[in-house]
Parts: sequence; C-alpha cells; structure tokens
Amino acid sequence: MVETNLVEIMTLSSFILRNTFRNKRRSLLTLLSISFSLLLLTLMMSIWRTFYIDQAAPEAARRVITRDRVSLSFLLPGYYRDKIRAVPGVTAVAPMTWFGGRYKDDRPENFFAQIATDPDEYLKVASDKIVPADQVAAWQRDRAGALVDITLAKKYGWKIGDRITLLGTIFPVNPELTIRAIYHRDPPQNSLYFNTKYVEESVNWFKGQAGWYSTQVASADDVARVSKEIDDMFRNAPLQTKTESEKAFQLSFVATLGNVKAFILGICGAVVFTTLLVSANTMAMSVRSRTREVAVLKTLGFTRQRVLSLFVGEAVALAAVGGLFGILGAAVLIEFLTHSPIAIGIPLDMKVTAPTMALSLLVAATVGFLSGYLPAHNASRMNIVEGLRHIG
Repeated sequence: MVETNLVEIMTLSSFILRNTFRNKRRSLLTLLSISFSLLLLTLMMSIWRTFYIDQAAPEAARRVITRDRVSLSFLLPGYYRDKIRAVPGVTAVAPMTWFGGRYKDDRPENFFAQIATDPDEYLKVASDKIVPADQVAAWQRDRAGALVDITLAKKYGWKIGDRITLLGTIFPVNPELTIRAIYHRDPPQNSLYFNTKYVEESVNWFKGQAGWYSTQVASADDVARVSKEIDDMFRNAPLQTKTESEKAFQLSFVATLGNVKAFILGICGAVVFTTLLVSANTMAMSVRSRTREVAVLKTLGFTRQRVLSLFVGEAVALAAVGGLFGILGAAVLIEFLTHSPIAIGIPLDMKVTAPTMALSLLVAATVGFLSGYLPAHNASRMNIVEGLRHIG
C-alpha cells in the first residue's frame, strides 16, 4: 500500500514537472516575472531585517551617541565631553566630527567616511576595532596620523607610512595625513579617522567643538539610564542634546529619507499582488487551453482530487522555481551592492539570511497555490462531455 502511494506520488510529480514547462515561451515569461518580483521582495525584506530586526554587536550595544537635539549640523561645545564623562556608568567618551572631504575627486568610488576624533580615547570607545599596539601608539604620537579600515587600505593599496591628502569641503583645510594604523572590524566600515586637533589648529571657529560624542557605557543595561541622564544634564543648556544608542543613531540617517518602513511594506505588498496576478493569469490560460486534455484525463480515470492536485502543483512548481531564481538574484545583487563603491549608504553587513530565503520561498509557493487553486478547482469540476466538445 505504501509502495503504491509512493509510486503514484512520483508519477504525479513527474507529470507536473513535464506539464509546467510544456508551453516554454509562456512559462519562461512567467518565470522571469516571478523571479524579478521575488528578487525585489527579498531585497526589501533583507533591508528591513538589517535596519529594524538585526541586533547590534555586543560592543556596539554599549555605545551611545550624543548629538545636538535639533540637527547634526550644529556643533556641540567641547566641555560637554567632561560632563558626559562624569555620568555614572560611562567608561570613555570620544569627540567625533564628520570631515566630509574629497579624496582625489568627486567620483562615488572615491567616497568614504572621514572623521576627526581623539586618538588617545577613540579606541577605548570603539573597542571592537582590532589594531596592533605599535600602530596605535604611532597614530597617537603623530598629530597628522590616520587610522584606516583594512578594506579601504586594500582598495587603494595603502600601506603604513603612505601619505594621503583630503580636500576639505565643509572645513577650509586640506589635511595631509600619514597612514599610521590599519584596523580590522567585522563588518568593515570603509572609514578613516584622524586627529581632531589637526582641524582645530587650522580652523579658528572649530576650536573646542565636536559634531557629536561617542560614549562607551559599562553595561548594555545602563544605556537607557545613561542616555536619559546625559540629556537631562543639558536640558537647560543653550544647546540641548539627544542621546541614543548607536543603532538608533544610524537609523536616524535612514529616517531622513522619509517613512522608510511604509515604503518597504508598500513595495512588498505591491510585489506580492503583482506576482499573484501574473501567476493567476498564466494558470487561467493554461487551464483554458487544456480543457479537452482535462476531459481525456478524467475519462482515463483521473479523479477530481488528482486533477486539482495536478494544476495546483504546476502553479506552485512554477512559482517556487521563479522564487528560487529571484532569491539567488537578490543574494548576488546584495553582494555586489555591499562591495560596490557607488552604493553609498548600503550597510556592509547586509545579506540574504536563511530565514529571509525561507520566507521568500513560502511567499512564492503561497502565491502559486492561491493563483492556481481557482482555475484548478473549475477544471476538476468540468463535465467530461462538455470538455470533449470544447474547441479552442
């Protein structure tokens, strides 16, 4: 009995696979449409997961960012740093300022983050960066020294001791820097750090100021309390502050683009609806063109349940194959974007995870089932005589 059922399932499966791609042109066009739709859906879900679901690394979870309450374009006074350091639970505080200069030219592939900071304390805050001790000491001794990401160094062929020049756009100074240290971090950041004193000594109006302060807290459990105490401390100051976790700080940049959550959800909904229409149209055409075939199958003894399974199986198989190609395409696209110099703002740790793949395949299979069920149900109820008389 079990062997008989197994043979029937295998026979039905092979029948489904043969019939799914019998009309090669129509099946190929449908496959391409579903693949593109699932590629977009997988991409949107990966972005959603990276921004709103994935948790920060343990070290990053203990960092908070203090910035001006109104805008990042307003600088904070230097004495804020000592006041923040006095808050219980704070272990290190480093001033951070976005330099925003140009390297070589304005081409996107030559863009990378350039941040002025305090070399003596920065690596106590950014403790997840791995730097050889001798290089750390060299960077701290050289007022014109620079700390760079290993991926950035490999990209430009930089080595310890190489000299580079940044062309100031925000600040009227062109720092001439020497690579003194190279750090490793997972995921990479493609960033360069240099001494904030270099800018202060060249730009009078910048002395004793910082763009924001990055603070290391003793425990992730203290982040909320420390953030509140810092903001309460400056509530009546001329420049009020907003202190938040590093993850929230990064999301604030995303928020400047608008309601990103609604945008992603809207795209996902449109993709699923479009895929459903395409798949439903294909199955309706397939069933309509095979009316007499269905009648012959029922004459040969195919039950209503088996006819229903046949057509639903074809729809699910077509949607699943299209979904699989779409997921693979999304994985390749994300790999390209995270390593492309023109994809500014794409998180370097974004990837298509196993849960995202599984959800995308589930969506594809569900869409295939829903689009194929109604035509298949109508075909299974077809009268044999009417089916044999059908012309078309």
